[in-house]
Amino acid sequence: MNVLSLFDGISCGHIALEKLGIKVDKYFASEIDKNAIKVTQHNFPETIQLGDVTGVRATDLPKIDLLIGGSPCQGFSLSGKQLNFDDPRSKLFFEFVRLLKETKPKHFLLENVKMKKEYQDIITEFLGVEPVFINSKDLSAQSRGRWYWTNIPFEREYKKKKEVYLKDVLEPYYDSGTISDDEIQNQLTNLLSTSKYRDTFKWKRDTQNRVLVTRPDGLKIQRIGRIGEGVHKSEIITVLTQPFVFDGKEIRKVNPLEAERLQTVPDGYTAVNGTTDNMRYKMLGNGWTVDVIAHIFGGLA
Repeated sequence: MNVLSLFDGISCGHIALEKLGIKVDKYFASEIDKNAIKVTQHNFPETIQLGDVTGVRATDLPKIDLLIGGSPCQGFSLSGKQLNFDDPRSKLFFEFVRLLKETKPKHFLLENVKMKKEYQDIITEFLGVEPVFINSKDLSAQSRGRWYWTNIPFEREYKKKKEVYLKDVLEPYYDSGTISDDEIQNQLTNLLSTSKYRDTFKWKRDTQNRVLVTRPDGLKIQRIGRIGEGVHKSEIITVLTQPFVFDGKEIRKVNPLEAERLQTVPDGYTAVNGTTDNMRYKMLGNGWTVDVIAHIFGGLA
């Protein structure tokens, strides 16, 4: 199978194919992030890097069997400024459409975030298939809903796997990178009042991103949108880019290894020489949840 992956990131699609034992003859990747390319080439040195997607031409490639991609989503997201198809980042979607027409693959997959219905309908019209919404919480320890447009005949109605909780991916001990009391105070200002009310958190109007909530049998990540002021009972929260956890003694960031597990990426996959923790967080955040992609690719096996 020859694969063309646009906006490839750290090649989560390749990981999913490998996990299923699907033979890949040639894997072509279009990516411009040098750190992501470094991670990909470290793990899959046979990957053929093509550079900027606007320069990719089907005439330079062999027959492509599978075209995949998750075009930059800033122009589609329900969060933030409600950008639209006039945004340069959104226009990269049409590069996917162009290469779909040029390469005429047997199968394709496009992933994207929640968006306005009008944008979703435009994508559906161009790709000719109805999307399916999958939340990764059915297959992993995090809640991350995404839309998938594909002609792969995978099982769209499926029984949820046994729920995986955050406690299942956390390291037993984490003895470095602890956040100081001062930083905790700065980050949680106006969210946590006195110790008397430490189990009660007050949301600020600009609170967004992720929340960690407790359950009797463990912790589970939930992703939320922008919310108003109010009081919500929970032991653990985060308003930062990386999730935070409470391990019984202190609030700390999820470390990169744990972030890999949340994305069902192999342990240490992004631990490439020269990549910082922040780089790893960013690459993993931009990547796919591998087990979700593997579920879809199951229709190819």
